[in-house]
Amino acid sequence: MKKYLVITSVAKPTNSLKIIANKSKKNSVHVLIVGDKKSPKNFRLKNSSFISLKDQGKLNFSYSSKCPINSYSRKNIGFLLAMKNKANLIYDIDDDNEPKNNFFLLKNIKKKTFYISNGGWVNVYNFFSKKKIWPRGFPLSEINEKKYKLSYKKVTICPINQRLANNDPDVDAIYRLTNNNSLTFNNSQDVALGKKTWCPFNSQNTVWHEEAFPLLYLPAYTSFRMSDIWRSFVAQRICWENNWSILFSNSTVTHKRNKHDLMKDFKDEIPGYLKNFDIAKNLDNLKLKKGVHNIYFNMIKCYTLLCKKKIIDKKELSLLNLWLSDLKNLNKNKHYIKKNNSYIN
Repeated sequence: MKKYLVITSVAKPTNSLKIIANKSKKNSVHVLIVGDKKSPKNFRLKNSSFISLKDQGKLNFSYSSKCPINSYSRKNIGFLLAMKNKANLIYDIDDDNEPKNNFFLLKNIKKKTFYISNGGWVNVYNFFSKKKIWPRGFPLSEINEKKYKLSYKKVTICPINQRLANNDPDVDAIYRLTNNNSLTFNNSQDVALGKKTWCPFNSQNTVWHEEAFPLLYLPAYTSFRMSDIWRSFVAQRICWENNWSILFSNSTVTHKRNKHDLMKDFKDEIPGYLKNFDIAKNLDNLKLKKGVHNIYFNMIKCYTLLCKKKIIDKKELSLLNLWLSDLKNLNKNKHYIKKNNSYIN
């Protein structure tokens, strides 16, 4: 299995990033760091590959020439490069996470685990902590709603595994502005969310198996704080059509958060506070096609809906088509593409 770890960074290598690179080498994981205009010109980090803006232009990806500068979505170029290098598994994480000893231990893609379907909105953090806490992107209107007890186990396929982060977990600005305490999640059994069940997952500490690689796509024409969250809603909706679940599991990193302006974060999150509930509702009602060979088609359907509802700028559709075309040219996940190429513009 070829494993890649993809990060985007606009700062000098953090101590956490140095630890990531060193431990990745020991565990035969290739580290790709995607730069942007704000990244240091002389970025140096042992045991990693840094892809500058200039290098990105030489990769012969249609997507990289059109992806906006100074955008978190440039991380997509790292995903494409990992796929070009025949990756079977991708760690999608941030540069301010320090790996714990269990970071490189992988979950089986098919496993028997606690399972929830037809659950509506489910705050997964409730299974790992007794404190009142919710993941970034969780609708504020649902925070005080019913809590689920884990009692039902099922064998399910989980090509996407969201692992939690201790110390400063991924929460929204409202939580941080009103609660300044660090948090260590309890060790708890994994839980998989299936059909008709929603919980946002992020790009902070997530493992993606190659079956789900097309769904890695981070939209560019959103606020910075909503790109990975809205990606997660699209991914969840499409997973239902393949009888896949999203697996949530114990913390594998200690998050030592880079300096943030919390009020700026709050401003970036306003579109989510106002629209996350409706995004899920609209995607839930969208008619999609079953089967992995329809993933590209379903992605276009989902993002077309979000553009039609004026949640995402319609310019996103051009970028999405370039992403899908690049995947086609990489001959990756061939079974997702119809022979007549009808899913690709």
